[in-house]
Order: sequence, then structure tokens, then C-alpha cells
Amino acid sequence: MLAATSVAGLVDPRTLHGVSVWAKPIKFNLSFALHVGTLTLFVSFLRTDLQKSATIRWTMAITCAAVLLELIYISFQAARGRASHFNLETAWEEAAYYAMGAGVAVVMVGTVVIGIAVWRGARDEIGLGMRTGAALGAIAGTLATLLTAGAMSSLQLTPTGHWVGGDLTDASGLPVFGWSTTGGDLRVPHFFATHLVQVLPLVGWLTDRYTASFARGPVWLVAFAGLIVVWLTFEQALAGEPLLAWMTGRQVGFTSQ
Repeated sequence: MLAATSVAGLVDPRTLHGVSVWAKPIKFNLSFALHVGTLTLFVSFLRTDLQKSATIRWTMAITCAAVLLELIYISFQAARGRASHFNLETAWEEAAYYAMGAGVAVVMVGTVVIGIAVWRGARDEIGLGMRTGAALGAIAGTLATLLTAGAMSSLQLTPTGHWVGGDLTDASGLPVFGWSTTGGDLRVPHFFATHLVQVLPLVGWLTDRYTASFARGPVWLVAFAGLIVVWLTFEQALAGEPLLAWMTGRQVGFTSQ
């Protein structure tokens, strides 16, 4: 799907919010590929009996199904030249929008199940740091993701969904990420929250290799720091400031919207 949407982005000149209609599907395909790949790696850490258990098989199956349905809808809306997120313009698009939210919740619950399974049932050769990172990343990443994504999807903090002040376009956003450079953007804390799922296991892997006798401490420290980053960027976005406001000196504020 990433390959298909990337090709579509090259040949389809249409835009949405100032960027290619295929920009969002491309980003989501890449992000979910990373997420499901991470869960698959976690499953490979488990004892063979757990890998074959009904709980793990059904968890992965339901998680992947939820991911696939969301990606299909996002691509379908892109093909129509319509927004998939924060789009309540028709009854069925509103229903699909909230269904996507439920799908994300399913994915994150599945992530917690797999993360805890690694903590409790990893093979003997999987180090304490990696086990801690997988479980803590899954739990902290899930809670932070549900909070930040829920704040955006509720449309209560800002009627635009993720922009808080500034120019309501992605055309002037940060390269690759698309985050606003003229106002606050709630996608920033959402990004840092979601990718705790990858960051903490990576820290755990490093501690297992280089500080095996003190493997858990750095993972907890980075988890705490990561949650602080999520909170600070969330507050910054609500204040209407772009992520790099400290570099540009730009302060917009919600009222400029």
C-alpha cells in the first residue's frame, strides 16, 4: 500500500490542505508498517508456546485487521479527494471517522497485550532491558497515544482537529512531518507519544548490550523523559506555538485562528 500510494502521489496532481491528497495515506502506511513490524518483532521474542497461543494469534490478527481497515479508508478518501480525519461533513464520513478512533483503540490495546506478553513470557536470551522496554513502551506509548489522539479527535480543543492558530494548511509545514510552522499542532505530541513503542525497546536493547547490570534504570528514565516531552509539546501546541518556536521566536496563539 505504501508503494501504491507513493506512485499515486507522483502522478495525481490534486491537493488537500496545500499538499498532495496522497500525503496522509503515505505517512499512515509508513507509520503503521513500523508499528506492526515492531509488534511482530515483539512476538518473535516470545517463547514458542506463547507465539502459537490463541491469545497472541488472535491479538495480532485483530490488530492487523484494524490497521488494514483504517488504511483502506484513508486511501479511499484520498482517491476521492476528501479528508479522512476531522471530516464530519456527511453522516457516513462522521461514522467512519469515529470508527477509525475505535480502530486505533483496538490497535493500542493489542499493543499492550503483546508488550506485557514480552515482559512475562520472553525467551531466556531476551534481556531484562528489552523486556522492560517492550512492556513499558507498549503501556506508556498506548496511554499517551490515546490521550493525545483523543484530544485531537474530540474536536473540543480546536475545531480544526490539530491546528491551533497559524495558517490552516500543511503547505508551509515542516518537511516530511508536515507539522505547522506558523501555529500550534497537536500532531506533534501524538507523534512523540506513539513512538515511545519503538524508542523504549531500543533503549532496552542498548542497555542489555552495554549496561546489562543496570538494564532497567535507563529505560525508566527515558520513559519518564519521553512522557515529559509529550506533555510539554502538548502544552506548546495548545498555546498556539509551533514546535520550533524557540528557534524562530514565533508565538501565534489560539486567538489568531
